[in-house]
Amino acid sequence: MNTDDNIINEMTQHSISELETYFSEDYLHFADLANPPERSDREVEAIWKLLSLGHGNSVLELGCGYGRITNRLAEKGARVTGLDISPILLKKAEADAAERRVDVEYIRGDMRSLPWRDRFDAAFLWYTTFGYFDEADNERVLHEAAASLRKGGRLLIDLMNRFYLLREQSPTYDIVQRDNDLRIDIVNNDALTDRRNCDRIVVRGGCVRRMRISIRQYGFSECVRMLRSAGFDSVEAYGQEGGEFTSYGPRLVVVAYK
Repeated sequence: MNTDDNIINEMTQHSISELETYFSEDYLHFADLANPPERSDREVEAIWKLLSLGHGNSVLELGCGYGRITNRLAEKGARVTGLDISPILLKKAEADAAERRVDVEYIRGDMRSLPWRDRFDAAFLWYTTFGYFDEADNERVLHEAAASLRKGGRLLIDLMNRFYLLREQSPTYDIVQRDNDLRIDIVNNDALTDRRNCDRIVVRGGCVRRMRISIRQYGFSECVRMLRSAGFDSVEAYGQEGGEFTSYGPRLVVVAYK
């Protein structure tokens, strides 16, 4: 492996500790501003329809975060399991489930190595949760998800639309303010690595913290190749929240059938 390959691998392979640092108490502090409740309600309705869910279906969310989607699916009657790497977000998810009086199984774990085989009717990765790792490990996530599903199971992945990102000026800046606290995201789209790199600055309680996350951006044809390799028979494309996909829309939603 040459020096350039080493640099690319260092940029694209997040360690568990890096992900825990990003998805921390600071992430929670601004969460409801970034994703207000009415948006979460709307997204849950879309997921329910896209995955053809019914009462009692078993559903797995990979990268479930603080349970904003998972707990709402449980309220609609699904039997839900949520997996995430962040103990802070999982604790919040469990507290919210208790407040809503729903029974959700929350597991701390790595989506690249799942403990279940042939268990779920459906699984999903929502809100740009796919693409944290290098090429091999991203594909490993899909293989693990496929193995966790029963025959006839469905996998949903919500991605940013790579064609839409080409229209953006780079870098872009996004600022979220809560009282006197600020979250500043500086986002660059790297056309050479097909990755969206976010440098985040949090100004909170008189302290400044910096963190970074990098997410691989996949097009539909790449998704089809990887999903078929993982054992899925067919793959469909949708736009944001299940609408029609267009090249100028912000999201690519993929549904694969095992």
